[in-house]
Parts: sequence; C-alpha cells; structure tokens
Amino acid sequence: MLANTNELPWHQLGEGIEFQLLRYSRITGEWSLFVRMQPGARLLPHIHLSAGEFFVTKGELKYDVGSAPAGVYGYESLGEVHNEARTDELTEFLFLGRGPVAYPDEQGQVQFILDWEFLKRVTEGEALEQVT
Repeated sequence: MLANTNELPWHQLGEGIEFQLLRYSRITGEWSLFVRMQPGARLLPHIHLSAGEFFVTKGELKYDVGSAPAGVYGYESLGEVHNEARTDELTEFLFLGRGPVAYPDEQGQVQFILDWEFLKRVTEGEALEQVT
C-alpha cells in the first residue's frame, strides 16, 4: 500500500490542526497520520491508551516532556499523559498510533476518544467534535 501526501486531502482536526489519513486497520486498531499544525496550535491534554510514534519533518513540536524539532523521532508509551502539546511555528510530523488516545476533562472524565474509527469518519465527511 502507498499513500501519497502530495495527493491526499487534508482534514480539520481542530483549530490550526490538519491531518491526512495514511492508513488505518480495523483488525489491529492502528492508524497512521501526517499532521500539520499552524503556529500557536494546541492539542488538549490527553492519555495514550496505546503506544504511539512520531517523526517531525518540519518545525518543532513542544510538549510537557520535551521539544522535538525537525529530524527528531519520538516514542510515546502506553499510559503516557501529555498536559500540553503545541507549536510556535508551522510544524509537520508523521504519527503512528497503535490504538486509541483519550481526552479527559478537567475532572479526569474521558470526554473523547481519538481512534481509527473516528479518523475514518472524519475523512468520510462527518461533522465531528474537534480535539483542541
């Protein structure tokens, strides 16, 4: 399978955040995205319910456990919590999700799950809540 980022459409994930869905698997729950975040874009606090990997191709991804400029690979383990993920400049990265990511509210109650099924529905044009 090949996915050409020069031809795939961009989908809005939140304010200043777009993605291209490269692949998903109903069997394993894995999904692959190419993500573009505009300067000042932020992800809500989230918990990895499975491992994830990323590789920054442009800009710099900043989050509470470090900074990942272009050329940096990162691994996010099962159960890892991020209270902040943001960009100060145009940033692009490949993200490989091994399963769902949970977005809790301020009281710790899960309000939203980002998984392959959600991403598939977004790419099919369903209007869904944003993750920012």
